[in-house]
Order: sequence, then C-alpha cells, then structure tokens
Amino acid sequence: MDTNIMNIAAPCKSITNDVGHPPLNGSNSIQNSSSYPFILGPTNSTLGRHIARRLIQIGVTDVFSVPGDFNLTLLDHLIAEPELNVIGCCNEMNAGYGVDGYARSRGVGACVVTFTVGGLSIINAIAGAYSEDLPVICIVGGPNSNDYGTNRILHHTIGLPDFTQELRCFQAVTCHQAIVNNLEDASEQIDTAISTALQESKPVYISISCNLSGIPHSSFLEEPIPFFLTPKLTNQMGLEIAVEATAEFLNRAVKPVLVGGPKLRVAKASEAFIELANCCGYPIAVMPSAKGLVPEHHKRFIGTYWGAVSTPFCAEIVESADAYLFTGPIFNDYSSVGYSLLLKKEKAVIVQPHRVIIGNGPTFECILMKDFFEALGPRLRNNTTAYENYHRIYVPAGVPPKSDPKEALRVNVLFKHIQEMLSSNTTVIAETGDSWFNCQKLKLPEGCGYEFQMQYGSIGWSVGATLGYAQAAPNKRVISCIGDGSFQMTAQDVSTMLRCGQSSIIFLINNGGYTIEVEIHDGPYNVIKNWNYTALVDAIHNGQGKCWTTKVTSEEELVAAIETAKGEKMDCLCFIEVIVHKDDTSKELLEWGSRVSAANNRPPNHD
Repeated sequence: MDTNIMNIAAPCKSITNDVGHPPLNGSNSIQNSSSYPFILGPTNSTLGRHIARRLIQIGVTDVFSVPGDFNLTLLDHLIAEPELNVIGCCNEMNAGYGVDGYARSRGVGACVVTFTVGGLSIINAIAGAYSEDLPVICIVGGPNSNDYGTNRILHHTIGLPDFTQELRCFQAVTCHQAIVNNLEDASEQIDTAISTALQESKPVYISISCNLSGIPHSSFLEEPIPFFLTPKLTNQMGLEIAVEATAEFLNRAVKPVLVGGPKLRVAKASEAFIELANCCGYPIAVMPSAKGLVPEHHKRFIGTYWGAVSTPFCAEIVESADAYLFTGPIFNDYSSVGYSLLLKKEKAVIVQPHRVIIGNGPTFECILMKDFFEALGPRLRNNTTAYENYHRIYVPAGVPPKSDPKEALRVNVLFKHIQEMLSSNTTVIAETGDSWFNCQKLKLPEGCGYEFQMQYGSIGWSVGATLGYAQAAPNKRVISCIGDGSFQMTAQDVSTMLRCGQSSIIFLINNGGYTIEVEIHDGPYNVIKNWNYTALVDAIHNGQGKCWTTKVTSEEELVAAIETAKGEKMDCLCFIEVIVHKDDTSKELLEWGSRVSAANNRPPNHD
C-alpha cells in the first residue's frame, strides 16, 4: 500500500531569516504554502509535536513503543497528538516486528524505544525490515544533549563515555542515521531521515536527546508544511534503448514466461507488471517471497516458482522456457533451494527497481521498473505458447484423504480448511517453518493479502507482524499460521493484540519442536519443552479484552473451531492450538531441507 505523499519538492527546512538562509519569499519556498497557518513559537510547536505531525503526514497513525527513561517525554508528546495512537509492546523486538507488519500494509511505520538497551533489543527486527525493503522510522530516546562531548558515563550503556555504540550498530541495518542533540537543525535532520526512509524504502535511525522533545523552537511550525518528496525519474534515453533490446530478446523466444519477485513491492510496480502480462500473453509465476504481490486469480497465473519445491507444473514451464523475465528477484540459498535452480543467465531478463539486465549483458541503469513495464508492454508480441503448454500438462491438485472419525489431525487437512476460510477480507501471515510451504500452496482469492519474511527468516516474527498488520488494516482479518517453537520466542504480545481489540485468528501448530531445523539438520536441540498454549493465552487474556481459545486434535474439532471463530467469536482474538505429529510435514519441506542441508555442508574449496 502506497503512502500518501505528494511528489513536489525536497523536504522542507527550518524557516528563518538568519544569514545564510533564503528569505521566506525566495525561490526556494515551498509551493502553495499560503494556505497553511505559519504560527511560529507557540507552546505546542515543540520537537515532539513536530515528530508527531510528520508521522501523521506520511500515513503513520500508530507507533509501536516500549517506554524507557530516555524516551518518556517524547512519548508524552506523541500521546498528546489526537491523531496518533501509541501502542505499548511487551518488548522491543516485538515492537520491531510490529512495525514490520504495519509497514507491509501501510507502506511505512514507526517505533520508539529507549537508548541502547532498547535500541540493541529492537535491532534484530529492524535488520529484518531492512532485508524486506520496508521503510521504518526507528526513533530512540537518546542521552541529554548536555552529556555529548563530556567524559560522563551513563546508565544503559556498556560503561564507557562513548555514546556511539548504538549508532555504530544501527549503521549496518539502516540506510540513514540522525543524532538530534540540538534544536537548530532538528527539523532538517528529522525530515531528511524520513525522506531517506521513503526514498530508499529502508529503515532509518533517529536518536532524540531526552531533554529536547518538549522545547518549542521557531523552526517548528504549529502545522508543519505537508511532506513532499522529489520523485525519482527514469533516464528516458536509457529506457528507450533497454525496451528496444528487451523486446527484441523476448520476441525472438518461442515460449517465454514472466516471474514476479519480491522487489515488486519496493518498486510499487505490481499493477504495471499485470498490465505487461496482459499485453504479452506469457504465463505468470511468482517467486515464493512475492506471493501476494501478484493476483492469483489472473487467468494465466501458474503458481509459485521455487525450483524443486514449486507448485505442481510451474517449475517445468519456467525452467523449460527459452526466455524468462524475472522482475525484482532475490536469489539466495533459500529461494534457490540450495542453489539448485535450473536457470540459465543467457535466457534471462532481470528487471530490478532501477536496473535492467539482459542475458549476459548489457545492463541499463536509472530505469524505474514501473516505467519499463509500461513502455515494454506495447512492444511485445502476444505469445501464449508457454501457457498453452502449461494448460496441456496441468492436472488439478488432489485433496487429502478423508479423515476417519477422531483420527489424529494431519497438516494437509488443516490447510485444506484454512484454504476455505480465505476471502478478500483476510490476510495470511506465514511464520518461518513448514507454514512457509503449506501456505505457498494456498490459492489466494482476489484481494486476499499474504505476508511472510523469507530473506531474513527470523522465527517468532509472525506474532509481532500479526499485531502490526492487523493494526494497520482493521478491515482485514489476519489468519496467522505459527509453529510452537516460533511462538515461544514472542508469545507475550498476544496481550498487546488484546489491548488493541484485534480479532485475528492464530493457528498454533504444535508439533513439538523446530521442524524446519529438523529437516535441515536434526539434533536434540530441535526439541522444545511443550507448553499448555491455550492455558497460556487464557492467562494472558486474564479476563480483559475479547479472546477465545481452543485445542483441536481431529478434523471434526478443527471444523467446529473454525465455525466458531468465523461466527460466534468473529469479534474476538481466536487462538486455535492444533496438535499434529512431530513428523507430519509437507513434502516440499522435506525436499527443500535436504537441498539446503547439502548447500550448508559443502566442503571447503581447495586452492
């Protein structure tokens, strides 16, 4: 979902008539500014107020936070903003996962934690957001501005008078960092950081000195000028040459295919991709981490291309093609199933958000993906050969064997019933593990959302992501598939879902361990202590908020639980613990695990 930002000018700077700054009526003034009340210096024109209004302007109405003494005053000012909701989480990592899920729906998100103990706790989640190209504004309450440049040792540090440890850690997982320890350039620093997050679609780090949030300053307008971004532009000459070369390459092919990748999100090019598909007639596949970015109800959609664990008949069509156009792919050891994809570079056109590569060359830079698709479509000859081949070999998927009365529930039966729950009003969130593979096989109805974290693959991500996504999209009912091992990592923030009045459905798949790790490399460390999960959630509920829990062991019990969750308990957070055998996994996980294990265990190269 795109953020609502007008693309007119660069971020605004402090308004001042000091020497070295342009006059208010100079050539650098923001357009259409006369309609805004530029009242300088009232008591609510503070740094905290400025941050709050900026977040609202870019589409953030909820901020995920954990309080600490360095951020308390800032939180006061955020809470005072009536359009902003501050959501207190149980720990910083969950707050980070929450803002990750929020940004997937809203297009941008924000979180606030305290100095070092909070920052280093949230950093794992921020790294995950970086890997998934999510614009996240990570704000940290920092030391008092008077302490910078002194030899003082502060609490929440490692005991050295150097305050840069947290900053140095964040430099590796954010695209921009700002240390705001004076008011003179605070507005410029904050706006530059927010602009960079939105332009780069990556997290940024902003440290705000704890004594500054409540202080008015003339650079903070009571109603800040609306936030503007300078649009990125395509090199038109490069675009024309790239389109001509790509059209010639693809029009020579007998059976070309299209494959959507995860960078479609950051390029905001999903609609242009479908228009391209409509023009050319090629079959459409998606890489696993692009599921949900391309509508699966399209008449030429053939499924997920994931090498040896692709949906049936998809890999055969993609890998037998004589040309393939991959849009925004990420080829790592997971997505390539241990580097086992049967693809050839000379057959591929790779389109990244700002670059096009044709075969073994040439490469064209400064070309926006959306512009490329729009220009390429009319130049391609309609060619349905590959789709016709798919249609010839396709055999409809089977259904799981009918369960006997009170027979132990099987995972394939569980996902058969989850499939029937999906609609345009739902979003599926799949936790790292066998849920990856089972959820990939779900057929998403038009409008049904889908999210998972494949590149970073941090187990436990889905609990916070469910919280964040549900908060950002109250019109969707989130259906989360979470393994027991992952749930043990981050279970606390079910309580935050209840505080927020959310009505997600969580399927807790209890098979007694880290099943995805078992299939890569087994050992006693993959077995976990079993919990009474429903009792745990009931304890978290504690009579406050709307919550319903149940435990199911058979298909009959599962069907009854789903009917209750969709009916009588529709307005409740529903937690359904599903008991399955520890070795009940998808065939795709068995294949994938073997290949990833082989890749992990390659012997050292010898010189």
